[in-house]
Amino acid sequence: MAEQAKQQPAAEEPGKPTVVIKKYANRRLYNTEASSYVTLEDLARMVREGRDFVVYDAKSGDDITRGVLTQIIVEEEAKGRNLLPTPFLRQLIGFYGDSLQSLVPRYLEATMGSFARQQEQMRASVEQAMGGFNPLAGLEEVGKQNMAMMERAMSLFSPFGAKPGGAAAQPSAEDSAEVAELKAELRQLRQQMAELQRQKG
Repeated sequence: MAEQAKQQPAAEEPGKPTVVIKKYANRRLYNTEASSYVTLEDLARMVREGRDFVVYDAKSGDDITRGVLTQIIVEEEAKGRNLLPTPFLRQLIGFYGDSLQSLVPRYLEATMGSFARQQEQMRASVEQAMGGFNPLAGLEEVGKQNMAMMERAMSLFSPFGAKPGGAAAQPSAEDSAEVAELKAELRQLRQQMAELQRQKG
């Protein structure tokens, strides 16, 4: 099973069907395409190789892909491959149940999409390192851009500080202008996402 996953192409071929994975009561995962059992590590490899899959509960037929992907992240973090900073995790948890919770997934998806598109720029910087070019300069700039974008997003969801005692501070004219600017950026991100979806379709 692991050998089969290794033989898959580095990037998914256009039109290649989504792999259906079934999860049984004994927690075993079955790849219906390869007719073999797989592990979470195998699924993580499929993600890295660009192969799309969906996971269904074998008994109920429910789509449990999100839960399985979350499980993969937990396992990766447990192995010491820390990708998610503690402050980010705290902020993320804080948004559960918040009135603006529905905006968070779309913003995170747009941000990660932008970061993925910048990967080629990052790789090019590393490749030029042998020619005397400092790759860290490019990487730092990309990192700063993404961190700034994330911080602006967080301030959009909770733009005003809290007064002692829990009362919300009244927004100043400057705060209101910044919120309007952030909302405009969010609208622009949504338009870009919609355009990308149209291009894929």
